[in-house]
Amino acid sequence: MINALEDYFDRLWPITRSLTGNGNRESLKILSEIIDLEINEIPSGTTCYDWNIPPEWNIQDAWIKNSKGDKIIDFSKNNLHVLGYSTPFKGTLSFKELKEHLYTLPKQPDLIPYLCSYYKERWGFCLSHNQLLSLDVNEIYEVFIDSSLDSMGSMTVGEAILKGTSKKEILISTYICHPSLANNELSGPLVTAFLYQKLKHLKKRKYTYRFVFIPETIGAIYMLSKYGEYWKEYMQAGFVVTCIGDPGKFTYKKSRRGNSLADRAALTILDQTEKNYNLVEFFPNGSDERQYCSPGFNLPMGSLMRTMYAKYPEYHTSADNKDFISFNAMEGSVNKYLEIIELIERNEKYINTKPYGEPQLGKRGLYPTFTQTGNDDYVRAMMWILNLADGENDLITISERSKYPIKVLLPIIDKLIENGILKKYKR
Repeated sequence: MINALEDYFDRLWPITRSLTGNGNRESLKILSEIIDLEINEIPSGTTCYDWNIPPEWNIQDAWIKNSKGDKIIDFSKNNLHVLGYSTPFKGTLSFKELKEHLYTLPKQPDLIPYLCSYYKERWGFCLSHNQLLSLDVNEIYEVFIDSSLDSMGSMTVGEAILKGTSKKEILISTYICHPSLANNELSGPLVTAFLYQKLKHLKKRKYTYRFVFIPETIGAIYMLSKYGEYWKEYMQAGFVVTCIGDPGKFTYKKSRRGNSLADRAALTILDQTEKNYNLVEFFPNGSDERQYCSPGFNLPMGSLMRTMYAKYPEYHTSADNKDFISFNAMEGSVNKYLEIIELIERNEKYINTKPYGEPQLGKRGLYPTFTQTGNDDYVRAMMWILNLADGENDLITISERSKYPIKVLLPIIDKLIENGILKKYKR
């Protein structure tokens, strides 16, 4: 998987993505080689609650030349150089006039910032602060931005469904609206696509899985306008996948509910498989969890990340590049999400079919017939399962109360079911 992750990263990296445009279409087409995406176009101007789908933005070229004709800023060399959604412009400006349209990070003087102006028309360039300081204030500069804003365009979204035996859904949501940013952008779509591949090959799925690839904020609001009422009834858990490719320790941000199935499953797996991780309570900023968890929906959406957005200095800068991420870590992120989902799939409430005293386990070969070191934990775990299998406690609760990890409990549960002593609780 590691080599495939890197190959797809390299293909996706140079593409200019935004809320809309051909870069998003090209990216989703490439991702469709991994995940069976249905790609849809949502017309600009479409109303979704308090928002409207913006005009489609595309850009072909942009640069600034000095009086010698040298390109001192060149979009073709780094697509972060152009302010996202810049309007077209062509003209000759003094340094004083040009400076009003230049954006830098004075506290990180060697880095190019990632900035955009989606909902107010303006044009601009992003550059390192040191480069700004090197510009000749007496120079005359030629500026060119070959871009377009099309009110008759559309926003492109991708969606894939893996059907289960139930209509109840697990939502996996990621975004495709950033240009060349590695952790804050490409890690999410890549981890999501490869997670789909893993889930596709599960022999049996209890839940139906919906994967969405959307531009941040407006894409989630559009999806809520389409599925929100349905999700309020059928969504059991969901995750926003972002900032999941760096080598830092995992971070889990809870849903607004605070104790949703997504939260409980993620924290159980992290508690049992990671030496340490960061736990963040829900707050109404960040990524698309703030849309899914808005009060009108309050969906059970959490987010498993590594280093959280805005918590690493490379965030939204040119330093969030291939050198910052780890494909080993990205593979680990795919597998960690898979562990969480496998727990969600197996999380059931159980009924002890022989609840009056302990069942006779020995005659079924489930209890040691003589004292032997090494059997104690197995027997204790079995007793916990049988005692808590009253139709009220699910697998996660049994694990929490017994202090036995999921990987210990599941084989015992399977053995008890096989022997008719345990059965799944049917509501």
